[in-house]
Amino acid sequence: MSECKKAEESAIASFKMWLEGFNARDVNKQINEMHFPHHRLAGSDLSSWTSAKEWSEGNKKMDVRLKQEGWHHTAIVSLDVVQSNESKVHLKIRMSRRRNDNTEYNGFDTLWIFTEIEGKWGAKLRSSYLSSSAQLHEAQKVQ
Repeated sequence: MSECKKAEESAIASFKMWLEGFNARDVNKQINEMHFPHHRLAGSDLSSWTSAKEWSEGNKKMDVRLKQEGWHHTAIVSLDVVQSNESKVHLKIRMSRRRNDNTEYNGFDTLWIFTEIEGKWGAKLRSSYLSSSAQLHEAQKVQ
């Protein structure tokens, strides 16, 4: 197996573990699949979380917002590798926020960039087209 293929499989596995943690609302599982500082571009706003603690604190408020919007889980609609090398992988993902009856109420596209740092794969940055009140806003805004 090529080094790029191994990297792609590692990044995909890391994303799926992150999503499992997100759906369980297990912030530690999410953090295990991230590198900090972690960055997110939503619209034209770039947010950065400098530490796992900062990410964790924002998740508490997000739990409330998700419940308010009727969220039950988030599903992967499609997931494609768009670029990769041995230490960095770009994943293009179509996500679907769903209610308890599995109906979609918010579908969106997102690009996640995974990197291998000191032998560990994790999400370093992402760009999302999610439009929802249930997003992490408690990050440091980058000008």
